[in-house]
Amino acid sequence: MKLTLLRTVAGIALMTGAMAHAQSDYPTKSITMIVPFAAGGPTDTVARLVAQSMSKTLKQQVIVENVGGAGGTIGAARVAKAAPDGHTIFLHHIGQSTAPTLYRKLSYDAINDFEPVGLVTDVPMTIVARGNFPAKDLKEFINYVKANKDKVTYANAGVGSASHLCGMLLMSAIGTDVTTVPYKGTGPAMNDLLGGQVDIMCDQTTNTTSQIKSGKIKAYAVTTKNKVASLPELPTANEAGLPNFEVAVWHAVYAPKGTPKPVIAKLEDALKIALKDGTVKQRFAELGTEPVAENRATPDALRTHLKAEIDKWGPIIKKAGAYAD
Repeated sequence: MKLTLLRTVAGIALMTGAMAHAQSDYPTKSITMIVPFAAGGPTDTVARLVAQSMSKTLKQQVIVENVGGAGGTIGAARVAKAAPDGHTIFLHHIGQSTAPTLYRKLSYDAINDFEPVGLVTDVPMTIVARGNFPAKDLKEFINYVKANKDKVTYANAGVGSASHLCGMLLMSAIGTDVTTVPYKGTGPAMNDLLGGQVDIMCDQTTNTTSQIKSGKIKAYAVTTKNKVASLPELPTANEAGLPNFEVAVWHAVYAPKGTPKPVIAKLEDALKIALKDGTVKQRFAELGTEPVAENRATPDALRTHLKAEIDKWGPIIKKAGAYAD
């Protein structure tokens, strides 16, 4: 019996030592960063910039994999079930906080099935339309939408996406519902807006700035309290005639629940270094956003922020009656 006990203790010690060694050697292979939307969208843009920089620090490739559909919940569910070894991570936006209320049947727990790594950026949104939309400014935009509510179409990236949430608030603010056209990501939604197949959209500056500057789409306002440096001529919604309309989209990095703390610490360090990367900062600025402060790029800050956002959006979504199966 003593011999059996000694063998068991020795086995546990060896296993513990092997686990500690594996964690200290992390990462031992490439890392997959799941983005729960189609390629080419705003969250994808943020993810690829951050992943490229994190690859340098971690000395392994951080490869972005797009797993779109169902407002980001398909990608989230995959990460929730992934091996908790740090080789699968997740970059998602505000939708992580709205999914628990939006979806009656969610296959994962947005808080308890993930390990937070840190916040990445807060992105302003813009109210935009196809290039030949008749309205000249936001007041004309609102009047036109109200007068043509049965004809106007609103594109979004699916239930729970940032564009869906912004559109829901916009329609509530102007007291008018229009036909919504959901896509599996903002990339394909933007393609149809550019092609004139849909009329309007509310989307992140990371996806709209270049299209606005090129004149391919019309822009009416940014949804932040202050103007955006990359779009200095674009008024805020409040300035343009839509009082108190503010929406910003935050992005964050997570790992599966149970990922060891030393691994989370390495990911946190790599994220913080990425957010100080000159190339990342420059590209973020060009896209109308900036990295969060270093004290927000931490597990504790993200954990607190996510809980507060779930509490904030829950009553708003319930009041609007916006649910998905």
